[in-house]
Amino acid sequence: MKRLLDRPPLLFTQTLAPAAETIIEIWTEWRRQKLPLYLFLGLCLNLVLAPAVFAATGNDLSRTQAYWLAALGLVTIALAIYLFFVMFVPEKF
Repeated sequence: MKRLLDRPPLLFTQTLAPAAETIIEIWTEWRRQKLPLYLFLGLCLNLVLAPAVFAATGNDLSRTQAYWLAALGLVTIALAIYLFFVMFVPEKF
């Protein structure tokens, strides 16, 4: 008779173990593939920024418009930073 404590819980084997493997795979691959990491970080930042935009407009914009406006602001800032580096460090590009 096996004890219940000898085998891993069902939740761990079905959901957490594959999720942990995926996280480990992403962590090992992030140095080679930076674009997905940058997109993920941009989306996370948008999740933080969009509610602030939505609150600042006083409900004049819909929630979707607030998210797109925040994304547009992030893209504008990213392009400005990129162009700054291209102008002042051109030999790197």
